Amino acid sequence: MAEEDIYTQDGTVDIHKNPADKRKTGHWKACRFILGNECCERLAYYGMGTNLVNYLKQRLNQGNVTASNNVTNWSGTCYITPLIGAFLADAYLGRYWTIAGFSVIYVFGMTLLTLSASVHGLEPSCDKNSCHPTKAQTAVFFIALYLIALGTGGIKPCVSSFGADQFDETDENERKKKSSFFNWFYFSINIGALIASSVLVWIQMNVGWGWGFGIPAVAMAIAVVSFFSGSRLYRIQKPGGSPITRIFQVIVASFRKHNVEVPADKSLLYETADGECNIKGSRKLEHTDKLRFFDKAAVETQTDQIKGLSNPWRLCSVTQVEELKAIIRLLPVWATGIVFATVYSQMSTMFVLQGNTMDPHMGPHFEIPAASLSIFDTLSVIFWAPLYDQIIVPYARRFTGNERGFTQLQRMGIGLVISIFSMVTAGILEIVRLDIIRRNNYYDLTYIPMSIFWQVPQYFLVGCAEVFTFIGQLEFFYDQAPDAMRSLCSALSLTTVALGNYLSTLLVTVVTKITTKNGKLGWIPDNLNRGHLDYFYWLLAILSLLNFLVYLWIARWYTYKKATGRAH
Repeated sequence: MAEEDIYTQDGTVDIHKNPADKRKTGHWKACRFILGNECCERLAYYGMGTNLVNYLKQRLNQGNVTASNNVTNWSGTCYITPLIGAFLADAYLGRYWTIAGFSVIYVFGMTLLTLSASVHGLEPSCDKNSCHPTKAQTAVFFIALYLIALGTGGIKPCVSSFGADQFDETDENERKKKSSFFNWFYFSINIGALIASSVLVWIQMNVGWGWGFGIPAVAMAIAVVSFFSGSRLYRIQKPGGSPITRIFQVIVASFRKHNVEVPADKSLLYETADGECNIKGSRKLEHTDKLRFFDKAAVETQTDQIKGLSNPWRLCSVTQVEELKAIIRLLPVWATGIVFATVYSQMSTMFVLQGNTMDPHMGPHFEIPAASLSIFDTLSVIFWAPLYDQIIVPYARRFTGNERGFTQLQRMGIGLVISIFSMVTAGILEIVRLDIIRRNNYYDLTYIPMSIFWQVPQYFLVGCAEVFTFIGQLEFFYDQAPDAMRSLCSALSLTTVALGNYLSTLLVTVVTKITTKNGKLGWIPDNLNRGHLDYFYWLLAILSLLNFLVYLWIARWYTYKKATGRAH
């Protein structure tokens, strides 16, 4: 058998640092451990995060705006910390050891959180009317919360890329399966979220917060065991050295040579002579014509050689220049994900607060917590992800000729359109709700006689939009990232969720400040029956529409990367 039939050609190795044997490593047999890990980790994360706004209101005595902003700030931080984990994975540790190390921090944070909600002295004392947390108890709770944010920072950017690493991109059969992996990866996330938003939220509201946080802590411990169980089957990409250093080398070299002419014949630009790339774990990248200024870094001049060796701060290879170009090309697409993430973040804040005012009864005895309605977002993803993979892609392939059905940019665009409709639906529901309140003078009722299940369409539409935009984004950022920067680019795609949460916080703060002038109650008062939450939804719908129009222009401009050769 030829070497390419036995060993992977993308530079991956096994756990013992030997070249990865295609027959014994990777594929779906390795992915089942990674998908199991992700399912349990997401169960832990959503089991704690879905109903967090209610814990802050009930146990830590926070108002609507403060609790909502604390949730979006923490959630945002959970999507910023992946930049730390991604840098360590790409530069020094590799994805496998980064996931392993940060998982330990995660488990420690979950344990401390459980103790803060269940152990006498650490949990706030409560009477019939309210709870009375001390500053120390609040501090312990937030320390645990932000330890979890740090722990998730090493796992989030690496797990999807680590799973995709199990398929050799130089092998056509394996490459087709990789696109499928991202759909099933997102599917497993939502199986975890399904259990969290149904069973765990009910436990938190009816049994107690100690059990409600304790079960996610156990789930996280199971996630760690699942991950280590597959170690001998994994294909592991070698870390390629600091990607930040390589980026700055190109920028510095380009500015040093700002007066140098770039030759018309691009084959004269500097590139390593052999077939392999000089960056560990990376294939060579072909030259692209856009962003030509940075080509200056690859123009050889007489002063570039020092004792026969090139100075990397004066001369960079074409592949290194194309790495920077690839990152710059990703940034406009990345920016359009922020408004989408703002819409997505409403599920854990405004949708819950809106649901809190509606009739939660299912039959005479059972009440569904408002936060549990996110189960319909999860069910929507669980419905659409396999449907997209098994039916929509083969059908679209017949018309487009694209092996993925739609290009990744088309897929993401469809999701952006659906997200506009989710905000319109939420706005219409709020108009109807406020109309019932006005006609019947229900202003001070805890629940108005309107079923909470009228919220289902807006959750279902957000879930459908996720399948198109978030999964498309995961695949797009992995696919278009330079080989040795994949964790970093996965982290970059996750930061859209962080910035979406922060933008939501900013919008709520600004809207509240402007609309409460002159003693008015504003759009989002503590009693939403006297507010105008519908105006906030219209604001988000308009922002989403403008964002989509900008996205169309960016998508037309985008150039896909071209990789050649084999990895080092």
